Amino acid sequence: MTTLGRTLKLRLYPNTIQAIQLLEMSQEYQRLANLVSQWVFDHDFPLNSLKINHALYKKFRQESPLNSQMIQSVFRTVVARYKTVLEQLKQHPYRYQDDNKKWMSVTKDLTWLFKPLHFSRPQADLVRQSNYSFSCGLTEISLTTLGKRTKMPFTVKGFEHYFQKGWRLGTARLVHSRGKWYLHIGMTKKNADFDPTVPAQVVGIDRGLRFIATTVDQQEKTRFFDGKKILLKRHKFQKVRAELQHRGTKSAKKKLKQLQRRENRWMTDINHQLSKTLVALYGPQTLFVLEDLTNVTFNTNDLPKSLRNSHRSWAFFQLEAFLTYKAQAVQSQVLKVSPAFTSQRCPKCGLIEKTNRHHNIHEYHCQQCQYRSNDDRLGAMNIKMLGQEWLSGVKHPRIKKTTATG
Repeated sequence: MTTLGRTLKLRLYPNTIQAIQLLEMSQEYQRLANLVSQWVFDHDFPLNSLKINHALYKKFRQESPLNSQMIQSVFRTVVARYKTVLEQLKQHPYRYQDDNKKWMSVTKDLTWLFKPLHFSRPQADLVRQSNYSFSCGLTEISLTTLGKRTKMPFTVKGFEHYFQKGWRLGTARLVHSRGKWYLHIGMTKKNADFDPTVPAQVVGIDRGLRFIATTVDQQEKTRFFDGKKILLKRHKFQKVRAELQHRGTKSAKKKLKQLQRRENRWMTDINHQLSKTLVALYGPQTLFVLEDLTNVTFNTNDLPKSLRNSHRSWAFFQLEAFLTYKAQAVQSQVLKVSPAFTSQRCPKCGLIEKTNRHHNIHEYHCQQCQYRSNDDRLGAMNIKMLGQEWLSGVKHPRIKKTTATG
C-alpha cells in the first residue's frame, strides 16, 4: 500500500477582532520558534523535541500566553526545519582539491551554519482537534488563539470530497499572506500500489523546451504538448526582471519578489494541468516513464538567443513530482530511467549515432535503415522501450552503445 499525501488549502474569513487574534497568536508562535532555534544552535543542534522540552517548556509556560499544546508544536516545528536543512546540506557536499590536486568531498552537517535558522514570518502549526476542528456541518472552523477558541467561516473547492474518500487530516499550518488568512492542512490516505505483474500500459515521456512534453503510448500514438507559448511568456518575465534588476531601487526589489511569485504560480498551474491531463488520458495501471534529468542540461542551439537561458529555471522536476503523486492516486507509477543515448538510438534497427539527429529541423534520420522521425518523438519511443524492459524484469534499464545492431 502507498501512503498518498496532499495539502488542503482553506481560505479563512476572520472578522476584524479574529484577524487580530490570529496575528497575535502567530507572532507569538514565531517569537518562540526563534528562541528555540537560537537554543538549538547554541547547544550543538540536539534535534530531539524531548530534550528541548526539558530545557525550555517550563520557562515558556510561565512567560508565554501560548497553551501547552502549542508550545509543544513550536518544538516540533523547529526540529522539523533543522532536519530539512540537514538533509539539504547532505545533498550538497563541500568539494576541494588537496595538495596533490585530487578532488575531495566533505559531507556538510548543521555545524556549517553560521547563524541559527530564522523564522521570518508569523506562523503556527495546529494539531487537529486540539488546535483546530470543524463544526456546523463543515461550514465553520474552530481555531485556538491566545485566549479562547474562536469560530470562523472558510471556503475551499471540493472540501467535502476528502471526508468521503478516506483521507486522514493531520497537522495544519496557519498562513498569513498578502492580508489574507489560510490554513494548509496535511492529509494522508492509504492507496493500492501499481502492480507490475498485471498487464500495464507503458507511456514514454520526453521533456523539452520546444515541446514541454512528447508522449508515445503502447499503440505508438504520439501526443505533443507545445511549449513555445510558455517559452515566450517566460521570456517576457525575464525581460521585466532584467529591467527591475537594472533599476536596483527598493520599490524595484519589491516588484521583483512579486514578479517571482506570480511566475511561480503561473508555472505551477501549467504543471498541475499537464500532469492532470496525462493521468486522465492514460488512466489507471499506467507506467509513465521519464528520463532522470538530474544534472542534465538541454540543447538550446535551435532556440532564439533571447530564449536560450529559459532552461535554467524550467520546472521539469515540479512536473515530475506532480505527475508522480497524481499517478499514485490511480494505481499508476512514474519510473525514471537513464537518459543516455535516448535521443541517438534508432528504434527500428538499434543503431546509436549522434549525427543522425538534426536539431535544426527537429528530425532523426537513421543512415543505416533510413528510418525518419521527429526527434522528440524518437526520444519518447526509446524512453518507452526502457519502461517495457523494466516491466520484463530489468532493474536498471539503460541504452548502451554496445547494444547497437547491424
